[in-house]
Amino acid sequence: MNTVVRISAEKRLILKPGRERSVLQKHPWIYSGAIARVEGNPGLGDTVAVYSAEGQWLAWAGYSPQSSIRARIWSWKVEEEISPAFFEQRIAQAIARRWRLHADESVTAYRLIHAESDGLPGLVVDRYGDWLVVQILTAGMEFWRTEIFRALRQLTGLVHIFERSDVDVRGLEGLKPRAGVVEGNEPPERVEVREYGHRFWVDIRHGQKTGFYLDQRENRRITGTLVAEREVLNAFCYTGAFSVYALAGGARSVCSIDSSGEALTLARENVALNGLNPDHQEWIQGDVFQVLRRFRDIERKFDLIILDPPKFAPTAAQVTRAARGYKDINWLAFRLLRPGGILITFSCSGGITPELFQKIVADAALDAGVEGRILMRLFQAPDHPVALNFPEGLYLKGLVVEV
Repeated sequence: MNTVVRISAEKRLILKPGRERSVLQKHPWIYSGAIARVEGNPGLGDTVAVYSAEGQWLAWAGYSPQSSIRARIWSWKVEEEISPAFFEQRIAQAIARRWRLHADESVTAYRLIHAESDGLPGLVVDRYGDWLVVQILTAGMEFWRTEIFRALRQLTGLVHIFERSDVDVRGLEGLKPRAGVVEGNEPPERVEVREYGHRFWVDIRHGQKTGFYLDQRENRRITGTLVAEREVLNAFCYTGAFSVYALAGGARSVCSIDSSGEALTLARENVALNGLNPDHQEWIQGDVFQVLRRFRDIERKFDLIILDPPKFAPTAAQVTRAARGYKDINWLAFRLLRPGGILITFSCSGGITPELFQKIVADAALDAGVEGRILMRLFQAPDHPVALNFPEGLYLKGLVVEV
């Protein structure tokens, strides 16, 4: 290959002076504000060559003309060709890492590909038994859509593939939402998966994310070791996975709250699927903030509370408002805990750092008049890895706090 000729013919991004530092440090995002000019008229998802202001070649990237993240880097190797073979190799590497993690047949649902942290910005692939559920979230990945699905079929041997590219972030990329069967049959209303001896129904067609919170798997297992003989409150319970672990772990009772009636119906089915005692269960549909305030007013108490709220701060611009929400919900939880109780609290907001989250929880404890000690820090499961050069990949953070 004549590299010089190839580069000279490429569509290019030229960065502003001094803005190449993050690229040299192998961060995969290039923001629009870092770009001095665009050459060659690249289209949606085209591969572009990235150059410094001084003319140094830096990387190959997928171009997204409508997004504030204007390009996502594919490779820092000038000799690497961005082709179907490139994506096949990256997908194969990601799958090989997951086989090593999940040789245990007791886990049949896990993440196969985790976007930037697997060198595939904008591609999320989850496995649910015999099904693959795929999200294509960026213009660059959409450009290679056909090749991505072909590689997934060949490398996994699975014949049922369902797409869930029906998320708002695609609009920021200039892409329309997309969902439906890509390969194989229409999925059933429920797909059964196993996780460390527990069974769960998953709605891969309509459920949140790709149907299940796979990133909380290890945290659910930890929670199951802390609940014996405790009265447990599971707020924002969704389809009841933490409730199943709590009941199976010997909790005296579990009160589960969610605003979605459909989620609570599936949560009850998941508890029944595992043969757990219905006498120990309480289900409440409602706004969690309002329910917890009502519990505070009637002085209802619990021994262990799980807070796994939805994303309060999708972007850094919403951090201040989100911090107030996190503080409020944690303050309420501290008010409901008995002395010696445990709060297991999470934030999945990328804009909330672990340091900020600890400060928010500490301030909530102070205002609630309780003292707390961190017993454990919790993060996303290892099939949701965090690349060293991409700290934004660490989005789920949790604390186990004893009061």
